[in-house]
Amino acid sequence: MLQIPYLRENKDLIVERYAKRNLDAAETINQIIALDDQRKSTQQSMDQDLAEGNALAKQIGDLFKNGKAAEANELKEKTKILKEKSSAEKVKLQEIEEAQLNLLYLLPNVPNEIVPNGNSDADNKIVAEHGEEVKFKFEALPHWELAKKHNLIDFELGVKISGAGFPVYMGKGAKLQRALINFFLDEAEAAGYSEVIPPHLVNEASGYGTGQLPDKEGQMYHVREDDLYLIPTAEVPITNIYRDVILKESDFPIKNCGYTPCFRREAGSYGKDVRGLNRLHQFDKVEIVQVQHPSKSYEALDGMVKHVASVLEKLGLQYRIALLCGGDLGFTSAITYDFEVYSAAQNRWLEVSSVSNFETFQANRLKLRFKNEEGKTELAHTLNGSALALPRIMAALLENFQVENGIKIPEVLVPYTKFDKID
Repeated sequence: MLQIPYLRENKDLIVERYAKRNLDAAETINQIIALDDQRKSTQQSMDQDLAEGNALAKQIGDLFKNGKAAEANELKEKTKILKEKSSAEKVKLQEIEEAQLNLLYLLPNVPNEIVPNGNSDADNKIVAEHGEEVKFKFEALPHWELAKKHNLIDFELGVKISGAGFPVYMGKGAKLQRALINFFLDEAEAAGYSEVIPPHLVNEASGYGTGQLPDKEGQMYHVREDDLYLIPTAEVPITNIYRDVILKESDFPIKNCGYTPCFRREAGSYGKDVRGLNRLHQFDKVEIVQVQHPSKSYEALDGMVKHVASVLEKLGLQYRIALLCGGDLGFTSAITYDFEVYSAAQNRWLEVSSVSNFETFQANRLKLRFKNEEGKTELAHTLNGSALALPRIMAALLENFQVENGIKIPEVLVPYTKFDKID
């Protein structure tokens, strides 16, 4: 959520940056500023009325002491009018603040200046590539056929138990899934991240805090009886650890990681592009989260990008990094780098990670602050990244490491799986 002083001081720049998102926000910003003017004038009027009322109350007391009851009662009538007026002003103030907040919730984060213009993922900028395309001397199978052939994942059983998008991992498929989770967590720990096991359901305040609400309400599973939401990513509960917290500068950097299942409704996702593990309603992911000093957040972002790259390289997967254009940028993000691995059997790139800097956008919602060297309170910066999302990593491993008589296991995973081949 944007800060109103920032909106006032940088209105033209913000409108220009929003154009990267193909968003004309000028009218909304003007409305927010106009509401803020109303809020200030209403607050001023209410403060004046309260001050006048307090002054009259003192006069009334003095008049009664001096035996001037008639004059005191006359003033009491005046204080009654002032109380009624200030009460009405208080209600008006609350209405203005609520209207202003609702408009602020509609505004996404302001894109960083280096974010390219564009409408969709076709306009994203490839900034790095690593590895070579796998070549097969036989007809390569897509992962859903490999999974069925080797009894690794049962998609039909998942449909029976829950519905489409809820696969059942079995045998060596389950072991490989668990191996990947442990490998990702160990890599995060080695990079200085402290592991957290958070709740898998969060309250409404947590959803608003990290920006999933109200923007993505329809994409989240909602437990109506308890008014709780199933998490779409570990980012939500882990970042909310620091909601309503005032840090010290010496607390930075804060680096957390966590493995959780993730739940996303993904309404309207159909067709071959979502077959198998390509798009699920429930999936596993290891998330890395940082809370940083504003002056260090982009250095931290670079470090997170390098971390994800190193994990993919250790797995032996071909990947590329895309700087997302404004039209493909998430609601809460100021800048995002997507990692895509190449699926050799599907002949296409699969997104496996997003690494983002939210700057102060989440921190303002969370009231996540720190005291600077001068003792003044500032908003921190928050960042997160998938390190990594498992479904498409699993898909790429199955497809890219298949051989004529089975599937090889990347060397780095063998200590975790306790086997080096699926046959």
